Amino acid sequence: MSIRYIDEIENLSGKKLFMRVDFNVPLDDNQNITEDTRIRAVLPSINYALDQKAKIILASHLGRPKGERKEKYSMAPAAKRLSRLLGKEVKLASDCIGDEVKAMINAMQPGDVIMLENVRFYAGEEKNDADFAKALANDCDVYVNDAFAVSHRAHASVEAITNCFPVVAAGFLMKNEMNYFEKAMKNPIRPLVAILGGAKVSGKIEVLENLCDKVDKIIIGGGMAFTFLKGMGYNVGKSLVEDNLIDTAMKTYEKARAQGVKFYLPVDCVVADQFNPAAETKVCPIQEIPEGWMALDVGPATVTLFTEALQNAKTIVWNGPMGVFEMDAFSRGTFAMVSAVANSYALTIVGGGDTDVAVHRAGEYAKISYISTGGGAFLELLEGKKLPGIKVLEDKGHQ
Repeated sequence: MSIRYIDEIENLSGKKLFMRVDFNVPLDDNQNITEDTRIRAVLPSINYALDQKAKIILASHLGRPKGERKEKYSMAPAAKRLSRLLGKEVKLASDCIGDEVKAMINAMQPGDVIMLENVRFYAGEEKNDADFAKALANDCDVYVNDAFAVSHRAHASVEAITNCFPVVAAGFLMKNEMNYFEKAMKNPIRPLVAILGGAKVSGKIEVLENLCDKVDKIIIGGGMAFTFLKGMGYNVGKSLVEDNLIDTAMKTYEKARAQGVKFYLPVDCVVADQFNPAAETKVCPIQEIPEGWMALDVGPATVTLFTEALQNAKTIVWNGPMGVFEMDAFSRGTFAMVSAVANSYALTIVGGGDTDVAVHRAGEYAKISYISTGGGAFLELLEGKKLPGIKVLEDKGHQ
């Protein structure tokens, strides 16, 4: 089964096109958008539909209102920012379902753009409720999913709603995500190196299991490394360890080794006497972490080791920072890895919110081949799972 894409739909002129986007963007205390990558990412799909003279109805969620209407989660800032980016008015509907919304959609002219209010103001969205999906679809003609970041969720505006349309397709952002993922995992140019970081093993163990069958090297940094290191018999002080996963971590490590995958762990780290930006810090080898201290970043020798491991890479996939990079004292390892990945001669794919933030903060995002917009969705693809939002597009693609 193959996915149909928006540019394969015949004659969009005058059609009511319902597009699921992901405008779940960060806001400051004054409801100002602090980072609009997710909005910019769908501009190609929206502009294509505008060029085809479609009537565009955009649906998204923002935050976690848990089925209640909360004004701080309104889509108003997203509609305002999109208006500016498109250079044309984007009207914000007062709701996402109901007679008022229906009247607003029926009054649209070709080339008009409407932003529906937050779909998560209704509990039916996260319950994948068929009746809510039907109310959302609102007699529109075509459904387009360009929200990769929520496609691992079986939600009403992602999955159930596809049953309400004769024509369903994916947008250009989704196309990019799938193309780059296939380049990395289905038919990679080798050596293929996976870098995994972040705090916990628990969120990544299935990813590791799946990657053991696909990659040539695995580099582990961040807090999750210390579950492995403790399993190898090192005293890791008060560093973050998931004791219940030590056995699982070691089995994964042995599996990788048995399959000839090179497995890299930190050899030194930056330790602190407390989890605090003002804590006392020092660099020490993994064997010498002081009792009562915690490792919060990889050290300079580790950076050298990891950078050398990337030297011959042709494809690099990265998810998760090397340390608590939000605190200046523990940011060096992550930023050094950003630089190493950005300046490599490989196809580089970065996924996950924290890693994305680190790449932007380091000012190296222009040198990365592709930055995925989805954290959880990216990870689930790495686990080898079928995402509900993508599966329905495949099933209904060219019916």
